[in-house]
Amino acid sequence: MYETIVQTMFKKAQWHSERMQTEATLVRWGHMGQPVLIFPTAGGDAEEIERFHLVRVLEPLISAGRIKVYSCDSVAGRAMVHQEGSPQHRMWLLNQFHQHVRHEVVPAIRKDCNSDDIGIWTTGASIGAFHAVAVTCRWPNVFHRALGMSGTWNILRFFKSEDKYTEDYFVSSPLQFVPTLGGVHLDELRKRFILMASGSGRAEDMSESWGLANLLGSRGVPNRVDPWGDEWHHDWPTWRNMLPKYLGEWTA
Repeated sequence: MYETIVQTMFKKAQWHSERMQTEATLVRWGHMGQPVLIFPTAGGDAEEIERFHLVRVLEPLISAGRIKVYSCDSVAGRAMVHQEGSPQHRMWLLNQFHQHVRHEVVPAIRKDCNSDDIGIWTTGASIGAFHAVAVTCRWPNVFHRALGMSGTWNILRFFKSEDKYTEDYFVSSPLQFVPTLGGVHLDELRKRFILMASGSGRAEDMSESWGLANLLGSRGVPNRVDPWGDEWHHDWPTWRNMLPKYLGEWTA
């Protein structure tokens, strides 16, 4: 039954992204409801969330028309995992990936929703959490809510650049650019909400989430950290429990 439902709700689009200079994929599950963009972990592809059963646990919300789920390839994450090119190239690609999401993925989602201005929610786990929060902080006029699960917020270490970063990294990392925000941008971000949920088990580091929360709070950005305890690890079973819980609450 689940497979039949998913097949009827599934749509896939592919195109060449001039910004990233590579092929891009966007997939969708659902026909109506609040659009939710789920970023893959690390270098995952757009269909990773189905293979690891996130779509399955979200199926009741999707079938009820409460959410439409979208996901894209993690092009910047893949470059980080495989250490493609120089650190400067990977930082450039990180910025270009976010630009791709804003200027290519967002219009595709809005066209699919038949709305030119619908607000989009973002979520993801690990590096996907970083992207979800980063694009929300960069473009709060487009992304209205973010859920970061088991977030890794200081990703400079993945570039192996000896703490040196470029402007591309600066504008892509909330830890770097949020302290500099002001004016209309900051006013808009203060209308949004960012939730960081994390376990304290294997491979988790709650201190990163508390650090980002303190930074956001110092700028007046509504946010919350939800600790899940030592029995919850940095792994898919944790995220399969977190995601339907929060999206269910947000769409109740």
